[in-house]
Amino acid sequence: MHYNNFIYLLNDSIENNHLQRALDAVKSFRAADLADVLAQLPLPNSQILLLQLPERAYVFSHLSAEQQARFAEVLPRATLAEIIGEMPSDKRVDLYKHLDEQQQNALLPALAQAEREDIRQLAAYTEGTAGAIMSSEYATLKPNMTVNDAIRMLRQEAPDTETIYLAYVLDDARKLLGVVSLKQLILAQEHQTIEQFMTQDVIFAEVDRDQDEIVKMISRYDLLALPIVAATGEMVGIVTYDDAMDVASEEATEDFLKSGAVSADSKMSLKTAPIGLLYRKRVFWLVFLVFGSLLSGIGIAHFEDIIAANIVLVFFLPLLVGSGGNAGSQSATLMVRALATGDVQFKDWFSLLGRESLVALALGATMAIAVSLLGYFRGDELISLVLALSMLGIVLMGCLIGMSLPFILNRFGMDPASASAPLVTSICDATGVLVYLFIASQILVLPV
Repeated sequence: MHYNNFIYLLNDSIENNHLQRALDAVKSFRAADLADVLAQLPLPNSQILLLQLPERAYVFSHLSAEQQARFAEVLPRATLAEIIGEMPSDKRVDLYKHLDEQQQNALLPALAQAEREDIRQLAAYTEGTAGAIMSSEYATLKPNMTVNDAIRMLRQEAPDTETIYLAYVLDDARKLLGVVSLKQLILAQEHQTIEQFMTQDVIFAEVDRDQDEIVKMISRYDLLALPIVAATGEMVGIVTYDDAMDVASEEATEDFLKSGAVSADSKMSLKTAPIGLLYRKRVFWLVFLVFGSLLSGIGIAHFEDIIAANIVLVFFLPLLVGSGGNAGSQSATLMVRALATGDVQFKDWFSLLGRESLVALALGATMAIAVSLLGYFRGDELISLVLALSMLGIVLMGCLIGMSLPFILNRFGMDPASASAPLVTSICDATGVLVYLFIASQILVLPV
């Protein structure tokens, strides 16, 4: 059955109060797929279906924060508190942050005290840090526990923890002593104590560490979860690999938007975003780049005499200028990605400058041969020479601008992804016009 037809029939079943039929239709759906179904239904009907689902908290946690906030406005406070209480701590605090102050104040009294304190503590961490994405639900063990005691403890903690594949060994002050995997526990002898086989060299991160660095650490060391410690040394949470994947996805989306000169908002939905929001996200850079393009016009105006005397130059202007913009965009894309992954750093700029110059000269020379042939047939030997030298210079300048701009932005503490393709293209266009017409003015003779 076509998905749209399925949604129509499901919606019809709910409206006609055939709830069991609706539940039977979605009983084989996974939680993430059920969340997608709820997002397609009108809010009153999706609310009815949500409340009938046996694992409603798990399904609710797969909804986007915006969709969760919509439900929070219509669900009874007691029901909302029950659902939130069953959600993972990191998902719970994400929803809390998306509620307005009035909703937050109405929700907190309905929660258990432990949940209230947990939300307040996690919500207090600065956005974009490890504390803002970590979960406070993790398995803990004592170093003097035997294997049997540890397994018994994990059975008790399992329903309320993010993962039991890793258990963290803490002392009485909650200082991190080691980590034990479930595999280690199963293979150990029953009489052994945890401290005899735990891994003591634990990779961890501070609670105020940037979330980008957390993602890199989890990826670099292939971790299922990364323990997070406070400034005082006690363990306060974990960041799991799936949370790191969410962060990586958001960061990649933001960088992609910036590369297109769109104000970054990784949570913005193109399908549902208001027209005004889409306008605001795009208008600044477009207006800014309009004034940047005026530089090209100024360059053309300055060399209008040489253009008037050699009108054939106009024919090749878009070709040459576009080649410089394309080359610059390529270099900028490669460099933004390399900086984002940590493959290169600012200290590598000068060494990379030489490498990029050689590559740019090779590219420019290849393109110069092609365009010089066109210039010869369209004009003469001098036009062919102008085009060849211009192409070589424009591609070289474009590559160096595209490579250097992300480095410069990164050096001044700005996101290298802000070196967007339109920005690089605008700069390369203006530079290309000046290079082309300057070379033409030096080689071609103006009529007396």
